[in-house]
Amino acid sequence: MIPKNTPAPFKIFLAENDTDDCLFFKEALKEFSMHTELTVVHDGEELMQLLTNETTKLPNVLFLDLNMPRKNGFECLMEIKSTTTLKQLTVIIYSTSFHNKAAATLFNNGASYYISKPFEIAKLKKVVQDIIELIAKGNFGQPSIETFLLTEEKRNHKPFSWFSDFFIIPDSTKLY
Repeated sequence: MIPKNTPAPFKIFLAENDTDDCLFFKEALKEFSMHTELTVVHDGEELMQLLTNETTKLPNVLFLDLNMPRKNGFECLMEIKSTTTLKQLTVIIYSTSFHNKAAATLFNNGASYYISKPFEIAKLKKVVQDIIELIAKGNFGQPSIETFLLTEEKRNHKPFSWFSDFFIIPDSTKLY
């Protein structure tokens, strides 16, 4: 039985189709001191159905991968931010892909942060835990464009040249 004064869990939705990345994300939460509740969906349509059906139980934060089947992260973000009941949702882009134009578009469309997934599990755990702590403390507004991108080494990320060919990215301003 849970005591009455126990705080409600910090609700997290993860929209991610890669099973290994889902496992790593769950591992990051296991070692976290905060009580969390994780819901995972594996494609964009499943995410939007869940958000539409759960409007009274929205998560504290949504971690959104860009490269998902059926509806990609760009499409989901635009739909979320154009829906009255969802537009206040804190959306963290969580992707291995990075492209300046895409990041600028995501920023302009209301994403709160863009996490470029570190390849080392320890660094991944740290960045996930840091962003959850930041949001749990009430810092869920959009930062400046200069602090929007979160990577293990901000200056050493490598943009994927194929990224702009794979996604249709609406025109936007440069990120840097």
